[in-house]
Amino acid sequence: MPSAIEQIVETYVRLKNRRGLDQLMMHRQRLAVDLKSKSGYDFSLPIDQIDAEIAIIESGISRLKTDSAAA
Repeated sequence: MPSAIEQIVETYVRLKNRRGLDQLMMHRQRLAVDLKSKSGYDFSLPIDQIDAEIAIIESGISRLKTDSAAA
C-alpha cells in the first residue's frame, strides 16, 4: 500500500499540479531545516522521514517535467 505522501504526489502528477508539488516541497524543506536547527533531542528519525518524502516529491516533479516535455 502506498504511503500518504506517495498518494498525494501521484494525485498532483495526474492532475498536472506543479504548484501543489512545489508547495509540498517547500513545506517539507522548511520542516527539515527547522528540525535540523533544533538541539536537545534526537530528531534523526523524523528528519530521515522528511528526506524520504522530499525524494518522493522530487520524483513527482521529475515525472511532471518529463510529461510536459513529451507533450
